[in-house]
Amino acid sequence: MSVQGQQPLASSSPATDWEESGWADPRVNGGRMLDFTLPDLGEPINVIISGKSDPRILTHYGLHWYAKSLGFSEECLGMHKGNIHDADLGDGDGRKGEQFLARQHYFPVFGTCWESLVGGNHFRAWHQNGTLADSGAWFLAASKEKYLGEHHTIDDDGYNVGRDFIVERALAGSRWKGMWWIADIEWEESLLKPGADGINHNITQDGRVAILTVHRL
Repeated sequence: MSVQGQQPLASSSPATDWEESGWADPRVNGGRMLDFTLPDLGEPINVIISGKSDPRILTHYGLHWYAKSLGFSEECLGMHKGNIHDADLGDGDGRKGEQFLARQHYFPVFGTCWESLVGGNHFRAWHQNGTLADSGAWFLAASKEKYLGEHHTIDDDGYNVGRDFIVERALAGSRWKGMWWIADIEWEESLLKPGADGINHNITQDGRVAILTVHRL
């Protein structure tokens, strides 16, 4: 069985010149647009925050702030449960573990703890900053998961729903601690093959990747 996005590209891609585009197609240098969830299955990387975005959010702390403006926050009480997902962004770093796991923040106190119980939207993020493609872009695997009793499996259509949750808020504009952002979007449909081939939980996704360029207002 082939795995979406795993095969290197034989020819140029829409984002070979990452200095111009703000992101590099991971497949050009042997990466892929699925993370490594299980040995033969992955979850789609379906949002890219372009390296042409506000430089603040291209930092680790800045991504945390931006995530909070979109309705996410760090994990419940700062504790991580579950596997660390790797991704290969084709930037020369090989497989690297998730650098941020954000969960939907339902309310001000213990809001992500509630998400851990009842389910909701979340995303994992990896930074494309290796020697082969130092674009500075963030690559996000977004999804909506079920409640704890169903072991946080992905909701029906959860990959598309999780991506769209981020996109809708980014395009509408968001703020955190006096900082305001709004995003432009381009849709890329050549990075992931639609369907469920190689996808964790065998959940179909539409193959669309949202490329966000986030501007500070």
